[in-house]
Amino acid sequence: MPPSPEPSFAPSADNDRLAAWLQAAALGDRHALRALYEQTSAKLFGLALRITGRRDWAEDVVQESFVSIWHHAGDYRPHLAAPMTWMTTIVRNRALDCLRRAAAARLPQTVELDEELGEWLADDAAGPAELALASQQARALNRCLQRLEQAQRQAIELAYLHDLSHAELAQRLRMPLGTVKSWIRRGLERLRTCLEGTP
Repeated sequence: MPPSPEPSFAPSADNDRLAAWLQAAALGDRHALRALYEQTSAKLFGLALRITGRRDWAEDVVQESFVSIWHHAGDYRPHLAAPMTWMTTIVRNRALDCLRRAAAARLPQTVELDEELGEWLADDAAGPAELALASQQARALNRCLQRLEQAQRQAIELAYLHDLSHAELAQRLRMPLGTVKSWIRRGLERLRTCLEGTP
């Protein structure tokens, strides 16, 4: 029988135990987090695998999710959702983020990006020599983008290729506005340094 779209939730007694472990984890109890992991990670991994389609990505998603669970266990409210429902939501969001990151990471390697960057760098009335130069510049920018830290590269691509504001970026990436601005500022500085050193 194929797996259901949602992992089957534990019965009430198990829910109580999971909720107790979450409460203990919120107080910094690493043993409670370990118990929570051992009890739920297989189901959460299955969900992550169904969404991402790759075991290595699913493993990363589960690891990131438990870091998030550790940091946000104090936000869990038993009267709003069962423990597995709450954790499933975290895993689903992380898995979707993983797919978005993977798509953004592939983007600079496509011809489409070369064409987009070429359009930005080339004048509308440019001749063959100018277009060739623009293509060279696009490839140089592509190489320099690849040297950025992933967070910086993703923020810059979303800001400039997808025309997102800093506020929209912060919402999309679920990061503080100041952090996103810092990523873009530092990323642009590194890009400029890299491009200045490109022959």
